[in-house]
Amino acid sequence: MQQVGFKYENNIRYFETEVVYCVSSRSTYSEESNTMRKLLLQAALLSPIILTGYSIAPQSAIAREVERKIDVPTPTNVSQPAEIAPSSWAFQALLSLAKSYSCPTVSPAGTTLGQQPLKRSDFTANLNACLQKIDGAIASGTPKVSPEDLATVRRLRSEFASDLAALQPQNSPFLPRVTAPPLDNFTGRDRLDTRLQPNAVPAPVPRPQAGVQNYTPFSTNSNLQGQVIYPNYGGVNPPTSVDRTVVNPQDREYNREGYNRIYENAYQRVKNNPLSTFGIDVDTASYSNIRRFISSGMLPPKDAVRLEELINYFTYNYPQPKGDRPFSINTEVAAAPWNSKHKLVHIGLQGKSIATKDLPPSNLVFLLDVSGSMNSPDKLPLVKASLKYLVSELRAKDSVTIVVYAGAAGLVLPPTPGNQKTKILEAIDKLEAGGSTAGGAGIQLAYKMARDNFLKSGNNRVILATDGDFNVGISSDGELVRMIEEKREQGVFLSVLGFGTGNLQDAKMEQLANKGNGNYAYIDSLMEAKKVLVSQMGGTLFTIAKDVKIQVEFNPAKVQAYRLIGYENRLLQAQDFNDDKKDAGELGAGHSVTALYEIIPVGVESDVKLPDVDELKYQENGGDRSSPSNEYQSDELMLVKLRYKNPNETTSKLISQPIIDRAVQLENASANFRFSAAVAGFGMLLRDSEYKGSLNFDEVLRLANLSKGEDKEGYRAEFIRLVENCKQLTARIGAK
Repeated sequence: MQQVGFKYENNIRYFETEVVYCVSSRSTYSEESNTMRKLLLQAALLSPIILTGYSIAPQSAIAREVERKIDVPTPTNVSQPAEIAPSSWAFQALLSLAKSYSCPTVSPAGTTLGQQPLKRSDFTANLNACLQKIDGAIASGTPKVSPEDLATVRRLRSEFASDLAALQPQNSPFLPRVTAPPLDNFTGRDRLDTRLQPNAVPAPVPRPQAGVQNYTPFSTNSNLQGQVIYPNYGGVNPPTSVDRTVVNPQDREYNREGYNRIYENAYQRVKNNPLSTFGIDVDTASYSNIRRFISSGMLPPKDAVRLEELINYFTYNYPQPKGDRPFSINTEVAAAPWNSKHKLVHIGLQGKSIATKDLPPSNLVFLLDVSGSMNSPDKLPLVKASLKYLVSELRAKDSVTIVVYAGAAGLVLPPTPGNQKTKILEAIDKLEAGGSTAGGAGIQLAYKMARDNFLKSGNNRVILATDGDFNVGISSDGELVRMIEEKREQGVFLSVLGFGTGNLQDAKMEQLANKGNGNYAYIDSLMEAKKVLVSQMGGTLFTIAKDVKIQVEFNPAKVQAYRLIGYENRLLQAQDFNDDKKDAGELGAGHSVTALYEIIPVGVESDVKLPDVDELKYQENGGDRSSPSNEYQSDELMLVKLRYKNPNETTSKLISQPIIDRAVQLENASANFRFSAAVAGFGMLLRDSEYKGSLNFDEVLRLANLSKGEDKEGYRAEFIRLVENCKQLTARIGAK
C-alpha cells in the first residue's frame, strides 16, 4: 500500500485504537479494499495529529482488529436519539456555530447541512470538526468567542460527551481535529468499541520521546541540548515498531495514576467528641478529574472523589463581606435529602471579590514540566494553550518568568513585564517535551527566580504545570514538602495545575499545593483552563486570607451525633485551632468555600450505627447536665468559630457565629443549600458511601434541577448532564 500521511504543525502523533467495522450492504467495494477504506476514514477523522510518512499494511495488527466486525447497537434511549433532527436544539446550535466560526461541515450527497436529519455518528463528526475550529479561536483569541457561544459549546460537549469520546482518543481533551470525511458508507456503526471498564484509567498511547529546545541549562548533571533532535519529525524521533496488543486498562504499566486512600468521615457522638476542627479547601481538581473519567465512559476510582472539591467547584450566591472582614459567613439548616430523620447543616464562606485591575502586582514564575511523560496532546500542548489565557490577562506591573524541567532544569524566559505578551508567548510556543523528570531541580530554580524578583507588597507565586511524575533529583515527598514549606514562610506560594491521563499523580500534586499555600486544579480542557486562569484569576493567584480553620462545637441538648461530609485530608486536632503555627487552607479573592455537616438530632432513632464508647467513671457522661445552662436550653445547634490570618501576618483573628435550628424542610431551603446537597449526594453515590441512605441518581437530578438557578456560565447545567451520563453508565455496567 502506498504511504499515506498528513502533517499538523510539525508534530507527530502515533495512535492505536480498536476500530469497530461493519460492512455496508450497499458497498460496491471488495472486502479488502473496503476494510482499508474504513481504516483510513477512521484515521483521518480520529487522529488529532496524523502520522507523517507512516505505512499501514493490510495485514497489520490494527487492520486485523478492524476485521473483527464487533457489533455496536445503535442507541435507542430517548435522551440519545439515533438521528438528530434539524429542528433540535443541538442541530440548530451546530448550524449557528458553523456559520459564526466558518466550521468545516459535510452532509449527505445532494444536500446541505440542516436540510435533513443526520445519523448521530454523522452529526458528531460535524460537531467534532466545528469544536476544533472553536478551540483554535479560544486559544488564539481570534475571532473572539462570546460567553453565549462558550456556554453553547460546553452544553454540546456535555450532551455528546460519550459520542465524542467514542470518536477520538480518550486521553486527548485538547483536540486539534481534522475536517470530517465524506459521509458515504460511514454510519453510526463505524465507531470505536467503547466497552466500559468501571474504575479504569484511560490507557495512554505509547509515544516516542522528544527533546526540549531553546532553554538555558541549570543542572550540570544533564544537558538536554545534547540530545539528538530530528528536524524532519518536528523534534520527535522517527517511527519505531509499536506493540498494538490490547492491554487491560487496569494493567499497572498503563494505570499509573496515584490517589491517596480516603477513609470516609464516620459519625461522632457529641458526648464523646463535641468539637470538630478542619482547614478549608478551595481545590477543585477532583471534580474536573471525575468529569474526565465519566466523559470517557468510565467510573472514577473511589479515592479520586473528594466530596469537598466537588462541592467547591461551583460558585454559590453568597453575599459579599462587609467591613474589613475578608469573607462573609453564611449558614443554613434543613432536612437531609438522603435521610429524612437527619438534618444537613450548610456553612458557606464568600471571599471578597477584587477586580483584576485592582489586584496587587504579581511576580509569577511558570514552572513547566517538559519531560517525556508530558508528550501527549492533553499535557504539554494543553499547558501551552492554557498559559496563553493567563498571559492575556497580565498587566504591565506584573512579571513573568518561565522555568522548565526535564532531565535538567532550565530558564526559558527571564523576568519579563506582563505587557510584553509577544515575547512571553514566543517563549511558550518553543517548548517541547522529552527526557526524564528532574522536578526537584525545577522547583529549586523556580523558587530562586521568585525570591530574586520578590515583590514585598505583591503576589509572589510559582505556578507548577505537570502530571506530577517526579523521578529524578529531589523525588521524595518529604524533601519536596519541607522545601515548599520553607519557601511558603518566606512569602512565595505554590499553585499546581494538573494535566494528563494514565500517569496523573493526583496525590502528590494535591499535597504540594496544600503545603505551598496554593490551590490545585486539574485542567482537562481549554474551557476549564479559561475558568481557572481567567474567570477565577483573582482566586487562583491572589490570597486574601491564609491558614483559615473552622471549629464547630455541638450542643449536646440538640445534637446526638454528627459527621463532616468530605475534608478527610484536612482534619485537625482540637488544639490545632488555636495554634497559629499550624498550617491550614487559603482563601483567594472571590473564592467561596462550602462545608456540610450531617447531624442526628437528640431523640431520633436513626438507622445509622453510632460508635459505642464505655461510660467514663470520673467525667460527666453524655454531656448530660443536671442543671443545664441557658446555652444548652437554647435553639442553638452549634457554635461555628473561624480563625484566619491576613496574607502578610502571623497572628490569627477569631470570628464566632452560632447556628440556630429553624426546622426548615428541604423543599423550602435555598438554591445554594439544595444544589450543594445534590453535588455532595452525587459524590456519595460515586464513592458508594455507606451513608448514602435512600439516595439515587434520580433524586440528585431532581434536587439539581430545582436549584439550577440563573447559571450564567452553564456549570450547573453541565453537572446535571454529567449526572445523567453517569446514571446511564452505571446502568450499562450493572447490566453486564
